[in-house]
Amino acid sequence: MPLSFVAALLLVILLVAALRARETTGGNTAFLVLVALCAVQSVVVGLRWGYHVEAARYVLPILAASLPPLVLLSFRTLLQRDDAGSGAVRWLHALPPLVMIALVLFVPALIDVALIVIFVGYALAVLNLGRSGPDALVEARLDSAVAAHRALVIAAAALCLSALFDLGVLLAFEWSMGANAEIIASNANILGLFFIGLTAFVASRAHPSAPTQPGPPEPSPSEQDREILDRVQRLLVDQKLYRDDNLTLSRLARRVGVPARQISGAVNRLAGKNVSQYINDIRISEACRLLRDTDMSVTAAMLDAGFQTKSNFNREFRRVTALSPASWREQNRPRATA
Repeated sequence: MPLSFVAALLLVILLVAALRARETTGGNTAFLVLVALCAVQSVVVGLRWGYHVEAARYVLPILAASLPPLVLLSFRTLLQRDDAGSGAVRWLHALPPLVMIALVLFVPALIDVALIVIFVGYALAVLNLGRSGPDALVEARLDSAVAAHRALVIAAAALCLSALFDLGVLLAFEWSMGANAEIIASNANILGLFFIGLTAFVASRAHPSAPTQPGPPEPSPSEQDREILDRVQRLLVDQKLYRDDNLTLSRLARRVGVPARQISGAVNRLAGKNVSQYINDIRISEACRLLRDTDMSVTAAMLDAGFQTKSNFNREFRRVTALSPASWREQNRPRATA
């Protein structure tokens, strides 16, 4: 069995897991479509290079050209809606597969060059989305914004890697009449598709499970950093908004009544960290209080503090305290006196 079929099976398992968890942990349709496209393309790769099905050679470039635009559009759903682009602009991303159809039919010699340009161009566009760090992903749940940003960077790197392997295929035909093209192409597709599918799965879980409601118009950016941070602090602590596991920077901005960029800037300048870290610090502080003062289990304290996954909770807990939750509780629990 070709390895690409194994990769396709793993991607289908990821897709099923994402669909099953969609109601509780959220899931973005664009990312789920991206995982499905990676799985389909892996199957076509297996047919092309494992069983030498000639029809697959015409389908594969079109599927490949569809992948980078979908990666970009998927991650753009985690941006503020005003930054997501108009419908007309989004339709321009249909051009790469349409251009590839034309090349397959009329100028097949340019397919590899066109794929390299498409993959590198979209990789740069994806990196540009995350240039401001995790705070740029204002529609991502704050406890998953860092993971989603890492997924964005890895997805861009996977696109560049695919372009590099396409260049290798092109050079293989130029220098050795395509002697190593089959090995390069098959391995490249397996690796690139699996990384893109995996990052799409991770990023899809950063999207809130319930759609956000439109908020009031943003006021003019006239608030001072300290006032903004005080309002954020009161909202998070006094009203316990940190417990909302679907909290995003976009939702927080609407509750505070100031633009998301101003909140991000105030937190960065005054607290020296991004919004996700700032809120997770509050959550970890509450988790520490529960672990110290109550008999709650670690899992119950994690959920009550606003975290959804143990991996993220443990990672953030170690970042703040340099200890695991169990070790911290053992060291900080009041000792009974005789």
